[in-house]
Amino acid sequence: MLVAPLEAAGTPCGHVRRCGFRLQPNGAYLVEFLHPPSAMKIYGSLFSPFVRKARVLIEEKQIDCEFVVVDAWASDSPVPAWSPLGKVPVLEVESGQHLFDSTLIVHYLDHLEGEPLPPREGADYWRSQWWQALGNGLIDATVARVLETRRPVNMQIPEKLQREEARIARTLAAANDACNTTDFLVGTEFSLADLVLGVAVHYVDARFSHDWRSTLPALEAWHGQIVKRSSFERTAPPGLAIG
Repeated sequence: MLVAPLEAAGTPCGHVRRCGFRLQPNGAYLVEFLHPPSAMKIYGSLFSPFVRKARVLIEEKQIDCEFVVVDAWASDSPVPAWSPLGKVPVLEVESGQHLFDSTLIVHYLDHLEGEPLPPREGADYWRSQWWQALGNGLIDATVARVLETRRPVNMQIPEKLQREEARIARTLAAANDACNTTDFLVGTEFSLADLVLGVAVHYVDARFSHDWRSTLPALEAWHGQIVKRSSFERTAPPGLAIG
């Protein structure tokens, strides 16, 4: 993979120009910085929590970006040509220029043409990172459980399901224990902490529906408020109730 150093491009830490990965004839990917083009496009599934993280941020920051549904698993899917990982989301920043991986895409969109969401420094910045790590881990555990349940029943590994369900339970409990607000997880404004954990808990409801709310009241109260934001309502997977 060929990567152009960010420092060489003269890009300040808090504000980035558009950039993308161009697939070279030799199969390598080259990072290129772009001039602001027309509207971007984000490709993905209506049900993917990884895609939804980016979509919620796009709604929150009112970024001009079209959402295009694409099946990464289809035999004729264009996704592998855009991303060596072969997964969604993929962000098209300009025709033929793509970014992949939800963490990278969210980080890029958060710094695009304006101030990133708070907190931006100090102890609160690291608190936000802690919450994001917790939320991303919750998504990973839930996805792992979903994939195991999709295997033929006679090939499923009960210990694998138990392990992932235990991970989910521990993570939800940790979130409940650390949550001392019904507003925002860090500071007094919406942050990536709220975004990532909000999407993660909603994904648990969608793919591993069970009564966690009766024993985790702090998490229930916070989540019930955060998903009422228009960014969550507008990106909710079909059939998933809000709140």
